[in-house]
Amino acid sequence: MWYDLLPIALLGGILGLDVVSFPQAMISRPLVAATLGGALFGHVEGGLLVGATLELIALETLPVGASRYPEWGSAATVGGALYVSNSAHPAGALVVAVLASLATAWIGGWTMVRLRHFNARAAARRRPAIDAGARGSVIGLQVLGLTADFVRAIVLTVLAYAAFSPLAEAVLGLWTVDARLSRAIVVAIAATVGGAAVWKVFHAASGARWLFVGGLAVGFALMLLR
Repeated sequence: MWYDLLPIALLGGILGLDVVSFPQAMISRPLVAATLGGALFGHVEGGLLVGATLELIALETLPVGASRYPEWGSAATVGGALYVSNSAHPAGALVVAVLASLATAWIGGWTMVRLRHFNARAAARRRPAIDAGARGSVIGLQVLGLTADFVRAIVLTVLAYAAFSPLAEAVLGLWTVDARLSRAIVVAIAATVGGAAVWKVFHAASGARWLFVGGLAVGFALMLLR
């Protein structure tokens, strides 16, 4: 039923809103969003696995100004939820979840551009009142933009999950590639993209490579101590 989609719709709406509009608290990062999406379906670790993979890919994204970039908040929510809901098919579940997330992120980037056009038209209609310093017009424009972004993320999340969920089941029913091989390919590709993104930072920020090496050493130490 439609109300089964309500929890993931609200979560995707909130996380999609965080990308640009409010509160920009980094909860829309794939590592967080996919983990929450997985937790929503009762498996935090599964969502975290998808989130870590997507986070490596998202490191390449540089959201600057009015440029178009993937919308990871809603997309990662869908990916985490898809992986957990298909966890009975581990061989290809990660591949399908990551591909669905990438497709949703790309479409989400397009919807954000359309939202900017909508906001620009709304601001143009209120231009005389804004120029006159009408407080209500300014607040109303801000509320309209926030509401439109929230609705955009909700609709994107619902449509993406509703479309990819049956598609994932169909693909996984035909999946024959070994689980270790399929996961290794996904992780290798994600690590390559993440490594390329980190390499760019090494050239731009002084001491960044040493901070990276230090963080990597701490991470390995924590793994060994578990």
